[in-house]
Order: sequence, then structure tokens, then C-alpha cells
Amino acid sequence: MPNALSRRMLLGGGLAVAGAALVSARGFARAPAALPERAEAAASGEVKLSLVASEMQARLLGPEGPATPVWSYGETPFRLVRIRQGQTLSIDFENRLPEHTSIHWHGLRIPNDQDGVPYVTQQPVRPGERHAYRFTPPDTGTFWFHPHCDTVAQLGRGLAGVMIVEGDESRPYDADLALVLKDWRLDPKTGGYLPFATRRGELRAGTFGTVRTANAEVAPRLEIPAGGDVRLRLLNLDSTRVGSVGFEGMEAAVIAIDGNPIAPFPLSEWRLGPAMRLDVVVRAPAEGAEGRLIDFFAAEPVRLATFVGTGAAQPKRDFDPAPLTRSAIPEPRRKGAGRLRLAFATASGGKAALTVDDDDPLSQALLDSLCAASGVNWSINGQAWPGGDHSRLPPPLFTLQAGRSYVAELTNETPHVHPVHLHGATFKVVKSTRADLPVHFADTVLLTPKDRVTIAFVAPEPGAWMVHCHLLEHQDSGMMGYVRVA
Repeated sequence: MPNALSRRMLLGGGLAVAGAALVSARGFARAPAALPERAEAAASGEVKLSLVASEMQARLLGPEGPATPVWSYGETPFRLVRIRQGQTLSIDFENRLPEHTSIHWHGLRIPNDQDGVPYVTQQPVRPGERHAYRFTPPDTGTFWFHPHCDTVAQLGRGLAGVMIVEGDESRPYDADLALVLKDWRLDPKTGGYLPFATRRGELRAGTFGTVRTANAEVAPRLEIPAGGDVRLRLLNLDSTRVGSVGFEGMEAAVIAIDGNPIAPFPLSEWRLGPAMRLDVVVRAPAEGAEGRLIDFFAAEPVRLATFVGTGAAQPKRDFDPAPLTRSAIPEPRRKGAGRLRLAFATASGGKAALTVDDDDPLSQALLDSLCAASGVNWSINGQAWPGGDHSRLPPPLFTLQAGRSYVAELTNETPHVHPVHLHGATFKVVKSTRADLPVHFADTVLLTPKDRVTIAFVAPEPGAWMVHCHLLEHQDSGMMGYVRVA
């Protein structure tokens, strides 16, 4: 199934696309569309933030169901942090969990020592310890944060948050809502957890949850301004599920992918894999009327949320979604770029036991059993991230030069999907051999079976930057590596 616009063409209404001269029958601009420049100056100053990882009780099975012990960074699931572009974020992180953890700031182009990967960019934050993070996000958009060790279990318990960096609007929307999509593996009788990972899931498409939620509620009803243009930030923070999201009863247009602005195009469906985000503008229904967010990637479409129009209706007008302003992501140069190939495959044809580079201090880092997987099933370029106790890191997949442009071909040599995430850099998705995609910037791209996706990026600052499948059972059982930037 293509990644976008596989159903209703223009959702029953006209769509004037700001900034795009031509729109193809698939909804993508035929020629590069210029986004408007930012008019307002960036903010400044420091924002101090306290994040405490701890356990809380949540009624994920409904108000009458048993409570579930959820891990969170605040008093409610999925802590939401909003700052302005240009502000420096100073975070005091405290770990009140029974095991060590860290925070990875997914999609943010920040210094390597702030990336939050235990034993690679920092020591783990052990129970009762604190850790300070400090960085200034260079890009606006919709991002998220989560642990990067024992991720299947910690994220399975809900340990994740949303970060929104504001300052990208060319004109105000009537409302701005974040919507976190996540499954939970719950016993309906007790509210406790079923096993987060299974051997079958590790070897195939992952272990699916039993309860699907939006903002930790089953099919919530959300009020939005009647007839208004509403920005919805959709985040797939599930460990496994790939959805095909679209709307019924509301016109919708995509304005950002993984938080990165793109010339608006009409949305019918979009394949949204784990860790991926999609910003859309929807025309809210009239007062009392309803629109629905649907996952069409199922035997029967699943209603994820209902939106109810409330208040005095806006004057009737054509649906003309305001574009976001241009980002400052460095544009990769194709001419003279380095060429890379990353093959995502099973571990059967790769090397399960890796030779460690004794001259690389990073390769000597000691890890512990908390980050271990039950087996090694997957690989990148024939290398599988070591199983067992992770006593040593493997050598890097590549050594890159900071500031140089690279073009990489990602190939899927398996019958399963792999949402591939690169730390530290925002890459341009140039083309796919199997999915109908616009050219866009992203930090995670969905590799469908037998797919070849070409990306281009500018290598970030020096350090070790992870690359892995974000289907977490694949990541934890071998499909993870890193590039060293010098």
C-alpha cells in the first residue's frame, strides 16, 4: 500500500496549496515548492525543566477498569514540553525507577554528548541518581523523548514524552493539539502487563499490543473549534505497530513530516511507523458535528479518536492550510557526496560474533545485562548488534567526515517493515522503489519489504551516532549499529 493518498483523492473538497505551484494527482508538488521565510526573530533565554522518571497509576482500560502501573516523566502519561526556537533547555533529570535509564531526544539535532544513549554518549542514570541535559534545539517541530536501554520494556510501560519546538507558523492556527498513538500489552482482568516481547515477535513483525490508545485513552472524544483550521501533531510512540492514518468527516493536509516543514498536500492516508510523526491541518467540523481519525491498515478500519466541533463556527472559506516556515536543516549536496549502503537483513547471513576494534575506546565500553536481548536475529550490513551481556560494542558501520554530504541507499532484504532511525542528523528522503513518497526531510523512514530508499544528509558533529530499526524487538535483537563522525 502506498504511503499517502491511496483512497479519497481530495476528501470531497477543494484544496488550495499555499506555496506549491502544481499539485499532482497524488497530491505531491511536481516542482519544489518554496516555503515562506520566518518573519519573527528567534527566542532566547533558558528554560529550566525538571523531569522525574517514576511510576504512576493510569486507567488505560477505562474509568471502570483496573489501574495500570505506568512509567512516565511527570504526573500524567506522555509529558508534554513546549519551548520556543532559540531557547536553551536545561533539564534536571531524576531516576526514581527500579532500573537504570537515560533520555534520548528523538529527532533533535543536538550535541553528541546530549544524545542520551547509555555507554555510547553517557553513563546510564541509575536508580536514585540525577543527570543534567542542556541543549538549544536548532529546529522547530514535533519531537519526542524516550529511554534507549531496555527500551521494549520501558517504552512498553509508557516511558516517553513529547517535545514541541514552536516558531514555525506562517499564520496562527485555531488550535494546536498533540496526539500520541500507542498500544499497551495489558491483561484485561488485572490491568497488569503481558510480556512486552515474544520470540515470534522478535523474528517477525513485532509483538502487538492488546489496547490501542490516543493520549492514553481508548478512542477519546476531543473538542476542537468548529469550522477552524486545527494543527494536529500525530506521534506514533508504539514499539511495533505501523498504521495507515487518515481522517473521515474532515478535510486534511500534511504540513510537516517528523516535525520538518513540507509544502502542504492533501492527506488521504499515510503509513506511520513507530517513532514517526505527522503534522496535519484539519478543517474542524461544524458545531456538534464529528470527524474521526482512522487507522485503515487493518482488516476493519479502527477509530483512534473522534473530534467534535464546538463553539461559534468560523466564516465559511476554502480549505487553504497555512504552510509552515522554512527550516534551517542543512541541504545535502549530491555532487561530490560520499556514497553509503545500509542493508537491513536477518542475522543468519551476517556475523553474529563481531571483531572488536581494539584501537577504538568506544568499542571497549562495558555494557550490562539490562540492555541484552534474548537472541540475535537481525543485522545491518551483515553486522548484528551483539547479544548476550553486550560486554563490548561492535565497530562502527562507517566513519564519516563532519559537515560532508552523504547519499545512502537503505535496502530491506527481509519480508518485514523496518522504520529506520538515524541519530544526530535530519536526512532528505529522495526516493523509494516501492512507496509513493514526496521528497521530504525526516529522521525516521519506513522501509517496506524488498524496498530501496535513497536518503541524503550532512554528517553531524563528531561522535558516535546510532542507526537502528525503531521496531524495538528488531532493534534489541541485532538491527542496530552506529556511525562514527570524525
